[in-house]
Amino acid sequence: MQEEMRRDETVFVMGEDIGARGGVFLATEGFLQEFGENRVIDTPLAESSIAGVALGAAMHGMRPIAEIEFGDFIWPTINQIVGEAARVRYGTKGKLNAPMVLRAPHGGGVRGALYHSQSVEAFFAHTPGLKVITPSTPYDAKGLLKSAIRDDDPVIFLEHKRTYRLVRGEVPDDEYTLPIGKADLKREGSDVTIITYGLML
Repeated sequence: MQEEMRRDETVFVMGEDIGARGGVFLATEGFLQEFGENRVIDTPLAESSIAGVALGAAMHGMRPIAEIEFGDFIWPTINQIVGEAARVRYGTKGKLNAPMVLRAPHGGGVRGALYHSQSVEAFFAHTPGLKVITPSTPYDAKGLLKSAIRDDDPVIFLEHKRTYRLVRGEVPDDEYTLPIGKADLKREGSDVTIITYGLML
């Protein structure tokens, strides 16, 4: 995110506790000091408003990265994301688009009980007009997030909470992106095909 914010002044971040606190998982730590409060916006605990403001900004030439503190709290955004953002390009015959990223930590295995353990990706994956990304490695996360930010349509970017501390890997300092929608083939064979994503890899 930081690299994309340095590269493109239309990119900004918004969400609950992302400013002075740097986010619940510290994904935006230091951003407020570097980019200022006009590009690092702490929001109230109002997920529908976060998504709605991001959508409005996206339709007016900005590239917002809106963070929902936990995927479990993404449900109030449904009308803004599914009912509006996903339909912008189709509904305007391509005259408008919504280049926005909605980031959310998701998934179980961190003793988060019923409000911090949901996996919400299936719902969004069945919504035409949305792209859903759940990276498996740090390398994938960086390359896919850069691609998501540069994409001209809405992207749901889900980060499994366990990957923050459990998964390690090399991330090049060099500029790179990864194509959205292209599988990363780990091993070729002829007997069985296994398809997975996120932490399951």
